[in-house]
Amino acid sequence: MSRKIILNLAISIDGYIASEDGGFDWIVGDGDKSLDTEKKWDFNGFLDTIDVVVMGKNCYDQNFHKDFKNKKVYIATSKDLKDYENIYFIKGDIVKTIEEEKQKNGENIFLFGGGKAINPFIKANIIDEYIIGIIPTILGKGRKLFLENNPKIDLHLDEYITDEGVVILRYSKR
Repeated sequence: MSRKIILNLAISIDGYIASEDGGFDWIVGDGDKSLDTEKKWDFNGFLDTIDVVVMGKNCYDQNFHKDFKNKKVYIATSKDLKDYENIYFIKGDIVKTIEEEKQKNGENIFLFGGGKAINPFIKANIIDEYIIGIIPTILGKGRKLFLENNPKIDLHLDEYITDEGVVILRYSKR
C-alpha cells in the first residue's frame, strides 16, 4: 500500500483552526453524548499509521513538534534554520520535499497545520485524505484552514464519527 498525505485538523463551524493568537482551548465537544456514534475517533491509533509530520513555523513555535519525538517532522519556514534531531526545516518548496518523501517506503504523512503551511498542499491537490473534526463553536475570527483561490477538489465521504457534538468527517479524493 502506498503512503498517503493526510490532513487531520479540527475546525470551528465557521472554518477556523485556531484563534487569532493561535489558541485552541475551544477545541472541545459540547458534553452531550446523545448523538454519539458507536465508533470513536482514535487519534493515537491514527498516529500509529504515520511516520512524518508537516507543520508550519507557528506550530513549531508553540512546541507542537514535541508531541512527535518518534516521527520525522518537517517545518515549513521562511527562515534559514538548522535541522536537529528529528526536526527538518524547509525554507523552499515544502510540497516538492513531501512529494519526494511520499515516494520513499514508510507510513503515512500527517499534515498537522496551520493554514499557511497546508495551503500549498491544497493548491497542488496532493492531499489523499482529509480528516476534519468540526467543533460545535463559531469562533468569529482567527486562523482559517482554507485560504483563497483553491482548486475545486471533489471528495468522497469514507467515514463519519460523532463524539459529544464534534463531528469527524473522513474524506478521500474522488
